[in-house]
Amino acid sequence: MSDERVTVGTESESEKPISMPVVQLLTGRGFITGKSGSGKSNTASVVVEELLEAGYPVLIVDTDGEYYGLKEEYELLHAGADEECDIQVGPEHAEKVAELALEGNVPTILDVSGYLDEDAADELLRETARHLFAKEKKLKKPFLLVVEEVHEYIPEGGGMDETGRMLIKVGKRGRKHGLGIVGISQRPADVKKDFITQANWLVWHRLTWDNDTKVVGRIVGSEYGKRVAELDAGEAFLQTDWTDEDVRRVQFKRKRTFDAGATPGLDDFERPELKSVSDGLVGDLQSITESEQQERERVAELERELTQRNRRIDQLERELESARDVSEAARQMAEALSGDSPIPSAQATFSDVGMDDELDRLRSENTALEAEIEELRERLESRDSEEDEQSSAASSGSGVETEDESDVDAEAAGIAAEIEAASRRSLCSKTQTWTVIEALAGREGATADEVGSAVSAPFQHVWTLLMELRGCSCVERSSDGIYTLSPAARDLVLDSADPLTP
Repeated sequence: MSDERVTVGTESESEKPISMPVVQLLTGRGFITGKSGSGKSNTASVVVEELLEAGYPVLIVDTDGEYYGLKEEYELLHAGADEECDIQVGPEHAEKVAELALEGNVPTILDVSGYLDEDAADELLRETARHLFAKEKKLKKPFLLVVEEVHEYIPEGGGMDETGRMLIKVGKRGRKHGLGIVGISQRPADVKKDFITQANWLVWHRLTWDNDTKVVGRIVGSEYGKRVAELDAGEAFLQTDWTDEDVRRVQFKRKRTFDAGATPGLDDFERPELKSVSDGLVGDLQSITESEQQERERVAELERELTQRNRRIDQLERELESARDVSEAARQMAEALSGDSPIPSAQATFSDVGMDDELDRLRSENTALEAEIEELRERLESRDSEEDEQSSAASSGSGVETEDESDVDAEAAGIAAEIEAASRRSLCSKTQTWTVIEALAGREGATADEVGSAVSAPFQHVWTLLMELRGCSCVERSSDGIYTLSPAARDLVLDSADPLTP
């Protein structure tokens, strides 16, 4: 693979073929930009087509439902929310989607365009990227993640959420594990500049807005900032860090497959015959859906049964209280009539004893039902964050791990275990714990109030976590109340996709 190249177009003036090294495309950081209609999505499709043609799988995050045309020539798994997808998926499928794409060599379109719940689409992308990152730490297999409309996830102006931070992490640290990323956007001015400047290959199609051309001028050069508005459709300035030439003017070739992203015209729309994936692949994902649905139905069934039992308990308690009131009233009347010493309270009747026994039985059964419901709920809520250990056979293909690497992994696992224990003892959830750790890692130091504000978590939750982390030496606190992440935790834990899954 080290010498393998794919042809993507020709030089505009000399018409000399332009090729790009496969290993740089798969493991590098790319950025493709241009205004609508300039050819940016075509260029991304050309890169994907050439990689698929060479036998390398990719995962495409499709925000507009325009990549399914690839299935005209290639067998891809089209996963999303629409009925036209091969399979409808949600965040609970993220790990399986990552596993099929990375370990099963199944090219995948993760179509997030059809989700009515944007949070669900966001979580699906975030968890899929996280699982890809975590799995690649062991596999170290060249693999490319393609993200359309990347400015929506990693905006320049701030407001970046956990999904954006995960994509930034892939951009910064994915390459050493074999995981590459290419971001696509029509507005480079809206994309976080750290992402653009870290790219080792960039494609600048036609841009006309002043803010966008200024970005070209700052990153490529003032000359190109002036000329970028003159580029023809499909033409672009290509920057790569593996060539002697800083910038080349390139005419990218047209994609071979159906252009599902083309603007609709007056002609009749004719959808091409698309290749389908095997039933086995769809079945793997479908089984996750069915399993979760069964568990949710079981929770609903148990809750209905619990409600009925609670009503029966309320009824029995009212009846028992009424019977005891009558008994007490009779005792008091007898005492008043006799005029003698007080009469002892009446003993419980057989009826009272029977109701008490039934109440005890119902309460005991309810406790068991509540425990089962809680267990099922916890399983459903934590499924996305649970990681299966990769088999030794999968990791053996990436080379023999050195003794130093084993020691580092063992130390990282120990720190992660300490953080997980601290998380359980605190009021923070696993997600909040990771956010706090990441917030501390990105700062020289912060007070508990500052950390709470940065992660949008209650102060009491953050404070209890910081106290627990101090107890296991993962966090240090200065005399003026400034918390910092310990060097060991910063270096070893943050190299993982999730500190609680080393």
